[in-house]
Amino acid sequence: MKILGIGNAIVDVICKVEDDFLKKNNLSKSNMKLVDEKEFKNLLSNLKIKETVSGGSVANSIVGLAQLGNDVGFIGKVNQDELGEKYETGLKKENVKYFYSKKKESISTGTCLILITPDSERTMCTFLGIAGKIKEEDINTNIIKNSDITFLEGYLWDEGSPKKALEKAIINSKKVAMSLSDKFCVDRHKSLFLDLVKNKLDIIFANEQEIMSLINARNFDEVISFGKNLRKLLVITRGSKGSLAINNKDLFECGINKNLNIRDLTGAGDLFAAGFLHGYINNLKIHDCLNKGKDMSSKVIQQIGARLS
Repeated sequence: MKILGIGNAIVDVICKVEDDFLKKNNLSKSNMKLVDEKEFKNLLSNLKIKETVSGGSVANSIVGLAQLGNDVGFIGKVNQDELGEKYETGLKKENVKYFYSKKKESISTGTCLILITPDSERTMCTFLGIAGKIKEEDINTNIIKNSDITFLEGYLWDEGSPKKALEKAIINSKKVAMSLSDKFCVDRHKSLFLDLVKNKLDIIFANEQEIMSLINARNFDEVISFGKNLRKLLVITRGSKGSLAINNKDLFECGINKNLNIRDLTGAGDLFAAGFLHGYINNLKIHDCLNKGKDMSSKVIQQIGARLS
């Protein structure tokens, strides 16, 4: 395989809401909040579901890579319940190899409530369920050794047991990429993430807020300086300012596609990573990798949800 993703196997439940709903429920716009099953059901009880999709950050990227014709797979933990069945079926339908054998668990399959406000921003409430309980024995080292790149997500470090599973994956990988996932996620695991970025990862995906938080940068020039001294491949998305990649000492920049009919920003970063990695594994130049990421994210934000239809 070209790329094996390891991430939270989460069924996305997409709903449209007004800004007042976020305020009333004390939710921070554009960020992700971890909730328990009771809070999740309470939030959902007042909403109309628009769509359900086999999601999770890295899973979204892996599906994007599959849609571009790449040989990819995914490891993510689900329960042998209705949502778990839907999850596996959804990935297989997208030609993603799913390397996890479901079994009956005491905790439900993970679910993420994606709330889309009129400005197209998405606010997420995630009940990790069994997804956050991935263990060492769930990681098949033979599959990892037969993949060119292992792609991890920062969200997976939110609970104790996955840490050993991910460390096992990193040790057995030829090359490791990781998305920092979310600013609050970075804040929760700052010292751990900094160690990963400096010492264990080969390719790092982050948005501007995440990378600035990680290194406590006062301005973006400090991020550039950090990236050049890192001597890795650091890929940063900056919203309307476009994106850039720092490869060792070399800096590459890319603008945005303009005049888009933006409907939903869900999956923009995930599909950007898919496009970039597609270019990378197919030996495109770094600037062309950025362009492919830009094109993929431009497409997905003009539709609802994190899947290209």
